[in-house]
Amino acid sequence: MDIIDAYRSAGIRPEVYEYAKRAEQTLKDRFDLIDRIAECNQLKVVNAMRKNRVSYDCLNGTSGYGYGDVGRDTLEKVYADVFCGEDALVRPQITCGTHAIALALFSNLRPGDTFVSAAGKPYDTLDDVIGIRPCRGSLAEYGVKYRQADLKADGSFDFEAIRNAIDENTRLVEIQRSKGYATRKTFSVDEIGEAVRFIKSIKPDALVFVDNCYGEFVEDKEPLLAGADFMAGSLIKNPGGGLAPIGGYIVGKKECIENAANRLTSPGLGKEVGASLNAMRDFYQGFFLAPTVTAAAEKGAILAARIFEGLGYECIPSSDEIRHDIIQAVKLRTPKALCAFCEGIQAASPVDSYVKPEPWDMPGYSDKVIMAAGTFVSGASIELSADGPLRDPYAVYFQGGLTYPHAKMGILMALEYLIRAGEIILK
Repeated sequence: MDIIDAYRSAGIRPEVYEYAKRAEQTLKDRFDLIDRIAECNQLKVVNAMRKNRVSYDCLNGTSGYGYGDVGRDTLEKVYADVFCGEDALVRPQITCGTHAIALALFSNLRPGDTFVSAAGKPYDTLDDVIGIRPCRGSLAEYGVKYRQADLKADGSFDFEAIRNAIDENTRLVEIQRSKGYATRKTFSVDEIGEAVRFIKSIKPDALVFVDNCYGEFVEDKEPLLAGADFMAGSLIKNPGGGLAPIGGYIVGKKECIENAANRLTSPGLGKEVGASLNAMRDFYQGFFLAPTVTAAAEKGAILAARIFEGLGYECIPSSDEIRHDIIQAVKLRTPKALCAFCEGIQAASPVDSYVKPEPWDMPGYSDKVIMAAGTFVSGASIELSADGPLRDPYAVYFQGGLTYPHAKMGILMALEYLIRAGEIILK
């Protein structure tokens, strides 16, 4: 079957394919750079597995208390080595990225401490965690004060605002690497390092924590190498490689990880308990695949930017910018366009392709949110997905794609649905 016929059989008109092909042909140098970074990161992962003597026994799970779980303990050593931390907590009991971040915060903050966000307001789901939106069990209920340093108009750190936000009780400063549901740029590891050095110059004993979601393996180094004390993320994003069925990680200084382990399980038990059940094989193999899966998602994101820039939409980052996460924001300007884009992504999915996504009041969000994700692991945003809140500028956040061909198909299907909705006329 001819490639154009294959796309036509999927419901994508030849004009869409030809338009995308022209855009794709301009991206060879960008794709080559991504492949070099993926190769470097692949070697890191394999060498860490070799160093820590990963064995076939490590792939078997445990039940009950999980005492002596060699697979779990070895995997945490592998994560610590790859991400340059002293210790790591990598568990199926950490349910999602928000849980990993909340666990890191609650375990390392105490009543009377001040918690500072150095990158403006964090992702929407942390409103309840912090207590920005009153919620039972929030940090605010435990007497933790919150202060925020907004970013400059160009999306860069406002160092004077950070200085003013830090007080004598500041115990922890958070930096959110990715953009969340904002249309700012994502921070590079070097930019995070500059902020860490500034924070430490103001308050040397303050812990710097990085929300690393969506950023793992996009660069050839991670935030701990730039001086951050600890960081966290989700295993159904980049580091799970599309195979991890659940889970999250926290990596960094030993004291921070011990605090998190005691909060996750119980003081006195810490990392010693927590059965890995049947997740170990997927955790190991997913981490092994993560560098190349992340690279595929990046290529898809860059192609999306190049295509939609050519149609007059503002894309963050632009197709020419060096990337620091896998998320591609496109300001679609109308709710109809946002919904059409997500309908196209859903239609290109291997699972639930027949479902039409609808905006809804999703827990943890202040606006209605539309989400498209026909994924093998429910909600896994390393798989092809798109979502966005129904608020101006009606930006869609496109991410993932376990393979580049699938990411490309999803982008073309999104464009097809925008044409069908009358939002785009392809010339």
